[in-house]
Amino acid sequence: MTLSEQELFQQLDKNRLPRHVAIIMDGNGRWARLHGFKSRMSGHRAGIDAVRTATRTAAELNLHALTLYAFSEENWSRPKREIQFLMSLLRRFLKDEIPELMENNIRLVSSGHIRRLPDDCRMQLLETQKITQKNTGLILNLALSYGGRTEIADAVRKIATDAAAGKIHPDDITEERFAAFLYHPELPDPDLIIRTSGEYRISNFLLWQAAYAELYFTNVLWPDFNKRIFLEALIDYQKRERRFGGV
Repeated sequence: MTLSEQELFQQLDKNRLPRHVAIIMDGNGRWARLHGFKSRMSGHRAGIDAVRTATRTAAELNLHALTLYAFSEENWSRPKREIQFLMSLLRRFLKDEIPELMENNIRLVSSGHIRRLPDDCRMQLLETQKITQKNTGLILNLALSYGGRTEIADAVRKIATDAAAGKIHPDDITEERFAAFLYHPELPDPDLIIRTSGEYRISNFLLWQAAYAELYFTNVLWPDFNKRIFLEALIDYQKRERRFGGV
């Protein structure tokens, strides 16, 4: 028997929700082919609704943070036409979603090498972040031009610079000190990482932060991701026992 969204919502223990959920949004191209579209672009466009649904659900549940893997460092190797479409789609989303973000008290931040984004896209990202910076609800973190290994390398580079300047001694570099040099050290590590499309890998996503994250894989393609699937992932998460290496 398929449970309704309301029935799934009632199953949730509101005191045991993850603080931070991260999602690898995968399957746009396959969704487009499955629905008879000649271009992957149709899948990317359809995926915007899933982004909106995931964000609204996270805000409704009062989660602390939601990180969405929107564009990886490796994605720059895609065809130029597809990249241009994705950047145009991102820019429109960042502008059009401002009323929604403000209405739901959501603060937008980003992780990655945003300097690589086209100027108009980067400026809209910064503008939307500025407009929402005083919001106190959900933190929506868009991973853009992001790579987990790159983030770690960037952190090592910053530490090496400080060490060369005498600001930090090598013996003082602990896990906690290292984490302070990551893109958003103020965010808690993700408790739950969701990946759509049936792939079983994390694809260079939050490699440091994912050390003890619970992983949830679904065969659903990203444009078909909805509130029901999000709730099912959260219910599955609550059934697990997190020991963090203990007994």
